[in-house]
Amino acid sequence: MARKTIRIGNGAGFWGDNLDAPVALAEASPLDYLTLEYLAELTLSILAHLKARDPAAGYVSDFALILPRLARVLAVQPQLKIVTNAGGMNPIACARAAARILAAQGLDGISIAAVAGDDLAPHLAAHQAAGEMFANLDTGQALSDLGAPLASANAYLGGGGIATALAQGARVVITGRVADASLTVGPAVYEFGWNWTDHKRLAAATVAGHLIECGAQVSGGMFSGWTDALPLADVGYPIAELTDDGGVVITKPARTGGAVTVPTVAEQLIYEIGDPTHYLTPDLDADFSQVQLSQIGADRVAVTGAAGGPAPPRYKVSAAWRDGFLGAATLVLCGDHAEHKARAAADLIFARLRRAGAMPRRTHVECLGTGDTLPGVWPRTGDAREVVLRIAAHDTACETIERFLREFSPLVGSGPPGVTGYTGPRPKPYPVFAYWPSSIARERVVPEVFVHAARDWLAGAPADHASTGVTP
Repeated sequence: MARKTIRIGNGAGFWGDNLDAPVALAEASPLDYLTLEYLAELTLSILAHLKARDPAAGYVSDFALILPRLARVLAVQPQLKIVTNAGGMNPIACARAAARILAAQGLDGISIAAVAGDDLAPHLAAHQAAGEMFANLDTGQALSDLGAPLASANAYLGGGGIATALAQGARVVITGRVADASLTVGPAVYEFGWNWTDHKRLAAATVAGHLIECGAQVSGGMFSGWTDALPLADVGYPIAELTDDGGVVITKPARTGGAVTVPTVAEQLIYEIGDPTHYLTPDLDADFSQVQLSQIGADRVAVTGAAGGPAPPRYKVSAAWRDGFLGAATLVLCGDHAEHKARAAADLIFARLRRAGAMPRRTHVECLGTGDTLPGVWPRTGDAREVVLRIAAHDTACETIERFLREFSPLVGSGPPGVTGYTGPRPKPYPVFAYWPSSIARERVVPEVFVHAARDWLAGAPADHASTGVTP
């Protein structure tokens, strides 16, 4: 039955976010839903690499680290549900790992859902044979012209699978690549019984999800107006209060750091949206251009005016291909003429690599502290007494990058004076996953939902699943 108001808090904005934040958020303020948003294009590539090495891996390990603490919250807050895209490249394996953790906490009866169907790699050839070109959205190049196999290919699913999982009784919903805002849209549709053609309400939930998806960024983190007066040591992670008529209020727990104000919310509203009149999501084509923000109380901002239209006919696809190897290392150069000495050190490294026949195909030199990270923004004085020399290199051969990384330590005794900051292990090469943005007709992708009690996941639950029955 629809409720008048639901509270959705987001305790993670990316893989690597504060591990204490989800528990602190859930314990500080009663929530109906705790969302954990972990995925980005690079994250999927990393998870694909991990799954290739171990078929039981490929999900976000941070979720397994915090779930034992969240289990205790689930036990004392029966209304609380968790929705996360921590499943990454392997939501089934993540669900089984979650089942082991919850069962160990005496919660083996909790229903866990895995939402899959976003991984296109196993069926890529069939999709191509059916006419999908998977053209690069930036260049127009067809995937068949790439000349390299893909390491991963995932469609951005919407909130439909989440809503279906919740309708089947799941308290923990683990998805693969679901669009960030959809982690909020799915619960709202389920709780309020909205229709997927009710674009105005869907737009309200989408803007709410977008505002909280990056965690503390909406409550003071990364705020351009930051001063020492804005405490961030105990920054409160955000909560979206949604009503069945499409009302949205952004807030945070009382007595936490940071701030929820019109300026902090406005900065997050325009974060990574492209065209504000067409913020394309799997759930709808949202229009943020007429959104109004109002401060209605301390750390409470009302959000109105979101609109939208039918969902795009194609899902966005995040794909990646293996593009050689990358390595980067740093040294500190200090004393008089530090920048000149740093650039001379870089020239020495390249000269020695050429002599050895091991010059990487691409290199990039930065002297941090001289203005290299913000070229043209501030005047360069040239009188730095301490700089960090950072050199990155890329090549198709791992051996070439390994040789490149070996050329830094010798500068301690065979380079300009003032070399320091070289302690610690030598950096290692790592594989490069180049991004291939594309799309696929949404009718070709069918989300799959698997819901079982934790004890049944541990018993090797059969892969029974239910189609979402809705296009998102």
